[in-house]
Amino acid sequence: MGGKRILAICTSHDKLGATDRPTGLWIEELVAPYYILTEAGLEVDVASTKGGKIPIDPGSLQEGSITDHVKRYLKDDELLKKVENSVAIKDADETYDGVFLPGGHGIVYDGPENPELIALLEKHWAQGKVVSAVCHGPAGLCGVKDPDSEPIVKGRKVTGFTNSEEAAVGKTDVVPFLLEDKLKDLGGIYECGPNWSPFAVADGNLITGQNPQSSAKVAQLILAALG
Repeated sequence: MGGKRILAICTSHDKLGATDRPTGLWIEELVAPYYILTEAGLEVDVASTKGGKIPIDPGSLQEGSITDHVKRYLKDDELLKKVENSVAIKDADETYDGVFLPGGHGIVYDGPENPELIALLEKHWAQGKVVSAVCHGPAGLCGVKDPDSEPIVKGRKVTGFTNSEEAAVGKTDVVPFLLEDKLKDLGGIYECGPNWSPFAVADGNLITGQNPQSSAKVAQLILAALG
């Protein structure tokens, strides 16, 4: 698997809608795939919509959310620096074998209508590269179309944070749209597992995961897709 490269694209958005409540990247969703992929010999670059310091949802650093991968990240100077000094997507090169969008609620705000993100993802999709996302990350896929101008999720198996999971975290009325509904509206064949259980699906080069607990499964599907 050596020589393969993945670009992880994170949110730069740090507030929930019009509130002052903090949000951003759910850190497990970046670091679990990062370590799984790098340990398999891949190179993973970390980018964000604006570049620079990636905002991290403080909830993802609270007791109960800190996984072994997060503990490792907190002691990993190299990855800490990548998160503090992320590449802006406008400056990202185009030689990646795949792209990956971790979630956190931030990406729901700065992903779906971001022209730079859409252009980057559409280019990779048209070239037959892996396009992947987890939890709220698929929100960043919602504006992406294939060369026939159809949504890339249309007619394909896809998953993402469920309506019931959104209700469980009390954000149904805060987010601009419910991801499950949006993916269905775009023609995606939406599938999911039980709330807070690992669930991920691959349909060709499109790979998506349901929630933070699905981060590792998405990474494993990326490895399988890259052969």
